[in-house]
Amino acid sequence: MINLTIWSLAENVTQEIEGGLFDFNATLPLMVLQFLVLMILLDTIFYKPVARILDGRDEYIRNSLTTASASLNKANELTLQYEQELADARKEAQELIRVSQKEAQEVVLVQIKNAQKDAEMLIVEASKQLMLQKEQAIKTLEKQVETLSNQIKVKLLTKQSEV
Repeated sequence: MINLTIWSLAENVTQEIEGGLFDFNATLPLMVLQFLVLMILLDTIFYKPVARILDGRDEYIRNSLTTASASLNKANELTLQYEQELADARKEAQELIRVSQKEAQEVVLVQIKNAQKDAEMLIVEASKQLMLQKEQAIKTLEKQVETLSNQIKVKLLTKQSEV
C-alpha cells in the first residue's frame, strides 16, 4: 500500500511539471515583454507625474514650515523686545512718578513754610495793631479819666464852695 501511495505521488508531481503554472515556451518572453511595456507605461503615465506632484507638495510643505518657523522666531524676538521695552517704560514711569512725588512734596513743604511765615507775619502785624489800638485806647481812656476826674473835681469844688 505504501508502494502505491508513493507511485501516485510521483505521477502527480510529473503531471504538475508538464502542465504547471509556467510553461517555458514562446509565451514566456511575450509575457516578459508585456510586463516591461506595462512598467514603462505606468512609470511615464502614472508614477512620474504622481512623484512630481508629491515632490512639489513636499517642497511646499518644507518651505511653509521654514517660513512658519522663521515667522515664529521673529514673533518671539519681537515679543521679547516689546516685553523689554514695556519693562523699561514701566521703570521709567515709576521713576518719573517717584521724582514727581518728591518734587510735589518739596513744593508742598515750601508752600507750607511760606504759609507759616505769612501766618507768623500776620500774627505779628495783628499783634502790633492790637498793641497800637490798646495804647490808643489806654491814651483815650486816660484822657477821658482825666477829663472825668477834672469834671468831678470841679463839681466837688463847686459843691464845697457852695457849702
